[in-house]
Amino acid sequence: MSPSERARVEAFAKEIRKLTIGMIAELGVGHIGGAMSIADLLAVLYDKRLKAYPEDARAADRDRLVLSKGHAGPALYAALAAKGFFPAEWLSTLNKGGTRLPSHCDRNKTPGIDMTTGSLGQGLSAACGIAMALRLDSNPATVYAIIGDGESDEGQNWEAAMFAAQKRLSSIVAFTDYNRAQIDGTTDEIIGLGGLAEKWAAFGWNALEIDGHDVGAIDAAIETAAAVGDRPTMIVLHTVKGKGCSFCEGQVGSHNMNVTKEMAAEAVAALGA
Repeated sequence: MSPSERARVEAFAKEIRKLTIGMIAELGVGHIGGAMSIADLLAVLYDKRLKAYPEDARAADRDRLVLSKGHAGPALYAALAAKGFFPAEWLSTLNKGGTRLPSHCDRNKTPGIDMTTGSLGQGLSAACGIAMALRLDSNPATVYAIIGDGESDEGQNWEAAMFAAQKRLSSIVAFTDYNRAQIDGTTDEIIGLGGLAEKWAAFGWNALEIDGHDVGAIDAAIETAAAVGDRPTMIVLHTVKGKGCSFCEGQVGSHNMNVTKEMAAEAVAALGA
């Protein structure tokens, strides 16, 4: 990634954070912590890596994204709005009556959403199904999947891991948002994940481990994954819950919290121009 590309992607990540903070404040409550921790990943995907078309959100040759941790939908909505998939005015309707932007992602409501998610532990299985269907259609599109560290406690993820490795679904590039916090406490308190990258490698995946807030490292890891032709890739992102949001960064309680417009204004100002 060139210096100019890095500057552009970092600016986009900042915009995603600002828009996300603003829309959650408009509602007054939301899943802000886990949305903030994937902003840098979404910036890399939607500004540089993921093939998608705002004018034709269901194009057959598009890459697919499954946000298994569907409660982080506001960050994805911010990225999609910024890229022109739907009017920015929709953002103020987040999770309100009649909205097309529900709290958790819904492919039937929102342009650019490829899979309805939010029932944690199921998204990776859906990504496997999508990848198998694309293979049957001889479609070379990439399937990106984002899972949470909390939902990694669920056995279905590991069933999907075995399936994807057995079927050599190299079109899958998955990410674990390893921010070490889930709704009831830290991941170490609930079920410690230990050497997460080593676990995925043991399941037959190409496993990488990087700083999830370094857009250059994210981009390089995706490029590495694209060169692997015989197995899926899991990129473990070491992140901070609430990253970039002054009132919740690093706080376990930011999974779902009340956010006032005053709090939002201060946080957006802290992010700067």
